Amino acid sequence: MYLNKALVIGNLTRDPELKSLPSGFQVTSFSLATNRVWKDKNGAKQESADYHNIVVFGRQAETAAQYLRKGASVLVEGRMQTRSWDGPDGKKNYRTEIVADRVQFGPRTGGAGAPGAAPSTGATSSGTGKPAFDDQSAGPSGSGALDSIEYPEEEINPEDIPF
Repeated sequence: MYLNKALVIGNLTRDPELKSLPSGFQVTSFSLATNRVWKDKNGAKQESADYHNIVVFGRQAETAAQYLRKGASVLVEGRMQTRSWDGPDGKKNYRTEIVADRVQFGPRTGGAGAPGAAPSTGATSSGTGKPAFDDQSAGPSGSGALDSIEYPEEEINPEDIPF
């Protein structure tokens, strides 16, 4: 069995480009940056960014081109694909990209998104503009007033659980 699945959450590095194929089918392409922060063995903070080429087809392509802008947060789910072509100099060129099956807009911030865009369905941390799935914005150590679940103080007996 084989699996080709990509799931990335990041920010657009440029505005999406909408094009039409000769068949009339719409295609949008954009680039997404994902950041990673860690501490090295000396305890120094390290950061790196990876860049992903994204391609979206059909109605989702039109919606992405209409509402997404550089800097916008987005979740993309799809498959990895590498295509090749011969360049004008006769050299073989390759490009690996994620062909999106699903594009979910993240929280809107000051400059991201077009005016009049539909509200985001993604959860955000109150006041921070960061997505709620960001590990550093959730939990008791997070800053700002988060919508949280109040758990009961009493001990739960496993025998009381119906399943």
